[in-house]
Amino acid sequence: MKNVLVTIPVKESHRARIDEIAKDCCVLYVPAGQATEEQVADASVIIGNVPAKMIKASDKLELLQLESAGADPYLPAGVLSEKTVLCNSTGAYNRTVSEHAAALTLMLMKKLHLYRDQQRRNVWKDLLTAMSPAGSTVLVVGLGEIGLQYAKLMKAMGAYIIGVKRREGACPEGIDELVRTDEIDSVLPRADVVFSILPNTKQTVHFYTEERFHLMKESAVFINCGRGNAVEGSVLLKALQEGQIAAAAIDVTETEPLPAESPLWQQENLVITPHAAGTYHIPHTLECIVDIACENLSHWLKGEPFCNVVDMQTGYRR
Repeated sequence: MKNVLVTIPVKESHRARIDEIAKDCCVLYVPAGQATEEQVADASVIIGNVPAKMIKASDKLELLQLESAGADPYLPAGVLSEKTVLCNSTGAYNRTVSEHAAALTLMLMKKLHLYRDQQRRNVWKDLLTAMSPAGSTVLVVGLGEIGLQYAKLMKAMGAYIIGVKRREGACPEGIDELVRTDEIDSVLPRADVVFSILPNTKQTVHFYTEERFHLMKESAVFINCGRGNAVEGSVLLKALQEGQIAAAAIDVTETEPLPAESPLWQQENLVITPHAAGTYHIPHTLECIVDIACENLSHWLKGEPFCNVVDMQTGYRR
């Protein structure tokens, strides 16, 4: 009998689904962070993000179904055996991350963060100017499913959307204009909002350089809900302090948690959330992850091709 290890925070209804699909397997439910090396070594299927160092290229592991879209820790040689298929949960986080990013965008556009600061000081003062999504140009850097969903939300409020992706192709629905990543410098000066949802790759580390912030409008706002290492903290701080851009909001930082001594915490025109856009903040996310996991568990048992397979070279879903 093969073992299935589940570490995602399933409910009883989810357990019933998994147990029914894997009725001829031994299914073990262990809270995240509590799985032992022995349990990992004995598993033919793992549903959840167990520490990469615990896997040790197990020949027994046939399917690793991640609860995350990112797969970075599992890509280096020696982590997974060639027998292991790695699948992610791309698609599960579209709603929660895009809504979080849209909320941050509106907060900065309407200066709500500054009004909140004034409230704490008992200050009643109209800050006079604000931005509107209607008629604004929004640059979406990273046109995966989250980027496309965010674009849809901003488009519904009247924004003109420029999408940025690695390769040329047909312009997706809801995108007004499409450019390649290596052409981004040509469109940065036009953007009122720059939304980054880049993954972690060699090409995206410190992607937003000081030169690129200089290309942006002084009135522009920058939102990062992708990977924290896309922008160096000191570079972002300088852009905010010197007025290269008007404001920024980041859900991710290069070092997480962001150290308490970081000057970013005290920057008035910066909003920081603690990598809270994703995870399980809304029930929809867990439902989507369970759907993906159940589908792939069924495919595994039937010897069928998996969905959401990760390309081990790029880290993206194939």
